[in-house]
Amino acid sequence: MSTVTGQPNPKAKTKLSPDAATWLRMYRQMLAIRLFEEQVNELYTRALMPGLAHLYVGEEAVAVGVCEALQNDDYITSTHRGHGHCLAKGASPNRMFAALLGKEAGYCKGKGGSMHIADPATGNLGANAIVAGSVGIATGAAFSSKYRGTTQVAVCFFGEGALGQGVLYEEMNMAQLWKLPVIYVCENNSYTEYTHCSETTAGDMAARATAFGVHAETVDGQDVRAVHDVTAKLVERARRGDGPAFLLCNTYRHHGHHVGDISREYYRSKQEERLWATERDPIKLLSNWLVANKHADAATLDKVHAELKSEMQKAVEFAIAAPYPSADKASEDVYA
Repeated sequence: MSTVTGQPNPKAKTKLSPDAATWLRMYRQMLAIRLFEEQVNELYTRALMPGLAHLYVGEEAVAVGVCEALQNDDYITSTHRGHGHCLAKGASPNRMFAALLGKEAGYCKGKGGSMHIADPATGNLGANAIVAGSVGIATGAAFSSKYRGTTQVAVCFFGEGALGQGVLYEEMNMAQLWKLPVIYVCENNSYTEYTHCSETTAGDMAARATAFGVHAETVDGQDVRAVHDVTAKLVERARRGDGPAFLLCNTYRHHGHHVGDISREYYRSKQEERLWATERDPIKLLSNWLVANKHADAATLDKVHAELKSEMQKAVEFAIAAPYPSADKASEDVYA
């Protein structure tokens, strides 16, 4: 990944029809996120990781499908469930694990933890533990892009719980009035912490955006090809100055709200979880499609799995061995 320059990147173009190599790269990215998160869960259960993490397992098609449609210098903002977004935009697993373990080699020098990872070099303006907390940041980045006359696009990821936050509507209203190049990506995984969205969110989710005149699309968030196809068109639309868009991705988290949320039968059934894990798993859906269409065979996919598993294990070892920041750096980079 190149560093963010703030200038148009003429060599990077949105691909409306990705070839087989691109789909295989997306498979690799999705699997990397899955294996990363599995290691995060293991670090937690081994008591090596301080605090909690919110796993992205099951939602990989959204992050990869969206970020593959972006240029290196486009912006994203993320959420408390943000590891997938960071990795899909180009973050290093080594530095990601180091950040989770509070090591100096990690993003934000180990001070941000799981929910505050940022990497300006890849256009990642940061994850945010506050629900809808990064909406204003993404919209501001889009305003900056338009003000400076670049073609950069900003993408704001958030869960359906953010639809209950007023700041989202204030920002969408402003973005539509000023025709800002921002895409609001709502990851609807059906549960606002431990409550089904049917009990928290009234009406049509996408209609909330169209009420402001914001162009809205709804897509199967488990199908990375569908996510990418829609996103590529929305990105192209934003670059040519047609304003903001809202993308509702219907998806599902396999694990609990966070790594400590193990027994979930009081708010969702095991049968429901098995259905999404077997029939609606985004990685299985893509791998089946790759094999069925002869874009890859089982041996190729097995090799990718083995390579990534080794890579993630080495990244964990790097993070465990890395030193903590010294005490005299505790007040550095603190602005509030």
